[in-house]
Amino acid sequence: MQNILEVNLSSGHSRSVEVPEQWQVDFLGGASLGARLLYHELRKDLDPLGDNSPLLFLVGPLSGTAGPAVGRFVVCGKSPATHLWAESNCGGFWGTELRKAGFDGILVRGKADSPVYLVIDDGDVKICDAKKIWGVDTYTAQKMVLNELGEGGYRVAVIGPAGERAIPYSLILTDDGRVAGRTGLGAVMGSKNLKAIAVRGSKPIPLRYPKEYNVFRAEANRNLRIENQAMILRELGTAGGAEYFDYLGLMPKRYYHQSSFDGVERISGSYFAENLLKGVSACHACVIACGRVVQYQDTPKKKGPEYETIVGFGPNLLIADPIAITELGETCDRLGLDTISTSNTIGLAFYLFERGVINTHDTDGLELRWGDVEVVRKLIQMVVNRQGFGQILALGSKQVAETYNVPDEAVQVNGLEVAYHDPRGASGMALVYATSPRGACHNQSDYFFVEIGQIEANLGIEIFSRQGGAEKAKNVSLHQDWRTVFNSLVMCIFANLPPEDVVQLVNTACGYDLDLPALMKIGERGWNLKRIINLRLGLDITNEKMPKAFQQPYEDGQNELENYIVPFEQMRQEYYRVREWEIKTGIPKANKLRELDLDWVLSDL
Repeated sequence: MQNILEVNLSSGHSRSVEVPEQWQVDFLGGASLGARLLYHELRKDLDPLGDNSPLLFLVGPLSGTAGPAVGRFVVCGKSPATHLWAESNCGGFWGTELRKAGFDGILVRGKADSPVYLVIDDGDVKICDAKKIWGVDTYTAQKMVLNELGEGGYRVAVIGPAGERAIPYSLILTDDGRVAGRTGLGAVMGSKNLKAIAVRGSKPIPLRYPKEYNVFRAEANRNLRIENQAMILRELGTAGGAEYFDYLGLMPKRYYHQSSFDGVERISGSYFAENLLKGVSACHACVIACGRVVQYQDTPKKKGPEYETIVGFGPNLLIADPIAITELGETCDRLGLDTISTSNTIGLAFYLFERGVINTHDTDGLELRWGDVEVVRKLIQMVVNRQGFGQILALGSKQVAETYNVPDEAVQVNGLEVAYHDPRGASGMALVYATSPRGACHNQSDYFFVEIGQIEANLGIEIFSRQGGAEKAKNVSLHQDWRTVFNSLVMCIFANLPPEDVVQLVNTACGYDLDLPALMKIGERGWNLKRIINLRLGLDITNEKMPKAFQQPYEDGQNELENYIVPFEQMRQEYYRVREWEIKTGIPKANKLRELDLDWVLSDL
C-alpha cells in the first residue's frame, strides 16, 4: 500500500503517512481500513462540522488496476446527519488518479481561513485560493478548477452550495456526476472551507504480482461483461429492474404508503433507453458501463438518473414525467444534495401536508400536492438556501418529523433516510436498514438481489421466501460481510463475480495467500469494528427498528402480499444471536471480538 497524504488546512502543512502493514492485512483498504485509521478520533463529543473532525479519502488495493469495476474510492468520517460512522462510496476516475499521484488516501484536517482547493500533482501538494469558485455549482466548479490549472489530466472532486452551507445530506461529486452521496460528508468538506480536490498522476499502480493479476483481471472482466446483471445494467442502467421491482412490491410509492402507481412504465430503464438514451458512461476501465447519457428536446446531453433518483422523485412523489425526474436529479447534483435524502425528506413533507399535520402557514404558502413538479423544484431551492420552510427540510426527515411532533412518521433509521427498496416486498432489507453502520443504507448489503435469486452458495447464502422471517438472519449477516469486503477493495457491488475470483484478485494484487473464509473474516472484522465505533459514538439500539410505515399494510393494499408485515423483532434477535452480539445491548461479545483479533477494543466497551 502507498502512503496516505495528511493535509492540515489550518496550518497549511502536509506530510506523508505510512499505514501499518498489519492494518493492511487485517482490513485490506477502503472503508474498513478507514474505520481502523479513524478509530481513536471518532468520539461522541466530536463535532462532525468542527475543525478537529477528520475527513478521509481512501482507495483499496484493486483501485485503478483496470480490474472488474474497481475504479472507485471511499470517503469516511463522522456524519453530520447521523452523528455516527460515515462512509460514502464513489466511482469515476478520481480514485485511480489519486493512486497514480502516489497516494492511497488523503486525510484532511483543520479548516482553512477562507475557501481553498487542494491540488495533488504526482506527489506535489499545494493549496489554492477558491474564493472565485465558492458558491458555484458542482459542474461549473470542476470546469473552473480545470481552467485555472490550465493543464490536462486532472480529476476533480467538488462540493456544491449545499456542502458550503452545511446541509447534513450534502454530497461530493466528481467527473460526469459520480457522487459520494450519503451521510453528508460534503458538509464536512464545506465546514473546512475546502471546495475541491484536484488530483493528477503518472506513477504505476502498485501490484505484487502484476503478470498474474493482469491474467486474472482480464478473464474476470470478460466474464463480467457477459454476466446477466451486468448486461441489463449496460443496456438499461440501474433502473433496468424498475418494473420487476414494482411487480414484486419492492418499489415504494407516495412516501412508502401506496402499493400501486399508474406511471411506473414511464420511469423504467426500458423507457429511458427507448426514448431518452443517447449513450452510456463508465467508471475507470469498467465493462459494465451502467451510467446513462440522455437528451431530450433541444437540451445538451446530460447524466441520466439512477434507480434511486428515479423512484425518489418519481413514484415516491407520484411524479410520472421522466424529463422532470431527470431535471430534479440534475438540480440536486449541481447543488450538491443527496437525491435519496432530498426526495425522502420532501416526500415526508408532502405526506404530513396530506394528513393535515402541516399546512400552508408552515410551508410559506406552498400547497404540497402529490405530483406537483414545480413545488418540488421550489422546495429543493429553499433547502439549499435554508430559506423559510426549507430551513426545516434542510435538517433531514428525522428532524422534520420531530419538529412537528410526529417522530414515527419519518422513514429513516438512525438519522439516515431509507432508500427505495421496500422490506414489505423483500423482508431481509428490514435487517439491512436497521443494522447498517451508516443508517438506513441499501449499499452495505443490496440484499434485495438475494431475495430475487442472486445467491452465492459458496458463501453459505441460501434462498428463502421474500416475505420470510428470522431464518434470513444468518443470510443477511453473511451478505453484509461480503459487501464489507467489496467496500474494502473498493469494488462496485454490481461486479457480480464468483467469490473465488475475488480471492484470486486480492492474492495476486497484494501478495497474500487468503482463502474465501479468511476473506469473509476480514469483512466480518470490518463490520464489527464499525459497530464498536457507533456504540462509542452513542448508538442507541432502540433505534434499530423498522420505521412505522413498514409496520403497517399499504393504505391501498388489496391482497395478502400487499398486507404483509415483516416479523422484525424476531429477525433482529436472531440476527444478534448469529452475529454473537448481546441480545439486550447489541454489543459484540468478547469471544467474538477476540476471534476477529479485535480484543484491543474491549477496554473501550
